[in-house]
Parts: sequence; structure tokens; C-alpha cells
Amino acid sequence: MSKRKVCKRCKLFVEGDKCPGCESESFATSWQGRMFVSDANRSEIAKKIEIKLKGEYAINNAGNYSR
Repeated sequence: MSKRKVCKRCKLFVEGDKCPGCESESFATSWQGRMFVSDANRSEIAKKIEIKLKGEYAINNAGNYSR
């Protein structure tokens, strides 16, 4: 079983070769914690960290610690 990929730029979990959130092709397989955003428009946390799409996000990944 392969490790799940996380976009280094926006921290969205990705299954393909391109991030659907930011179009990046740079991924990390090392991450800690995760967060589910079901409605980015109503979530105060999503607004604070500038998440625009619903989905599953890594809280921290080895490839990028800042926005």
C-alpha cells in the first residue's frame, strides 16, 4: 500500500498527478494530523488559513510549513 500524497503548497490530500486545489505538481508523503473541511465558506478555520475548497487537508507536512 502506497503512502497518501499531500500537496506541498495547499496541503490538500491528492490522488492524481496534479493538485485540484492549486494545480501544483509538488507533493509530500510525510505529514502529521489531518483536517476535514466540509464547507470552506462557513468554516472560520478554513477562512483563517485561506482554504477555498472542501476536502481533507494535512495539518503539517514535511514539504511546507507556511502558507
